[in-house]
Amino acid sequence: MEKFPLINLENVNGEERNAILEKINDACENWGFFELVNHGIPLELLDTVESLTKEHHRACMEQRFKEEIRMKGLEGVQDEVKDMDWESTFFMRHLPESNISQIPDLTEEYRKVMKEFAQKLEKLAEKLLELLCEILGLEKGYLKKAFYGSRGPTFGTKVANYPPCPKPELVKGLRAHTDAGGIILLLQDDKVSGLQLLKDGQWVDVPPLRNSIVVNLGDQLEVITNGRYKSVEHRVIAQTDGTRMSIASFYNPGSDAVIYPAPALLEREEEDKSKVYPKFVFEDYMRLYAGLKFQAKEPRFEAMKAVNSY
Repeated sequence: MEKFPLINLENVNGEERNAILEKINDACENWGFFELVNHGIPLELLDTVESLTKEHHRACMEQRFKEEIRMKGLEGVQDEVKDMDWESTFFMRHLPESNISQIPDLTEEYRKVMKEFAQKLEKLAEKLLELLCEILGLEKGYLKKAFYGSRGPTFGTKVANYPPCPKPELVKGLRAHTDAGGIILLLQDDKVSGLQLLKDGQWVDVPPLRNSIVVNLGDQLEVITNGRYKSVEHRVIAQTDGTRMSIASFYNPGSDAVIYPAPALLEREEEDKSKVYPKFVFEDYMRLYAGLKFQAKEPRFEAMKAVNSY
């Protein structure tokens, strides 16, 4: 198996720009995932986010998770569990407006740090979208505009912890799926692994690397690029030792944004209408995705074609 794509952004504005863009393009075309170092987010901030997230999990989430598992009768589970995930999570929304101040159990320090972290991630997501525009030959700002809708993009963070699991062969930390949205930025545990992606029919580990940001592409970028870049199935394997931390931030289109293949990309391709992805309103796609998240994505695209929601 080729090496997982690791991309150093340090000299992206210097003479290495073309080589870096080539690496990003290759990762997007062949993996749907890559890992960034020297991404511009201060490492002290990442360390603080990690330590406060782990502290919050121990103080507020750990016991609750154990009680939920007990209530669901999973402690002595004998057969494979196919309808749940071995994870403890909460969500925070940043855009179009933040709800961090309303989430219970967060310390003021944690709220403040997560707000700062979200602002830095938002800038990084937009920088990556700009680089993708340049790589794809789209006009400057095209992808940000495509995501905009009437109120700007939606942007939120799923904070997850994957506690030790006594029978990891019977339950997944998180079942296999593709992400519905745009571009996803992940700060993951550098000691406890578990994230895997499907490549060429094989599950490949996403290497835990301290202070890196893992990037993956969602279904909407597959549609906009008309399949040149594809969202990739991934999952989290439950582990018997250690709790894995995962902070995934989703930079997605606004709910009323209309998503469709970029005309400039279609012009360059052979005209084959059957291979053109559908046009739809993002919230219509999300409504469909909610019930079909853990199933193949292709029928979702077909369903949007049939509905022709826009």
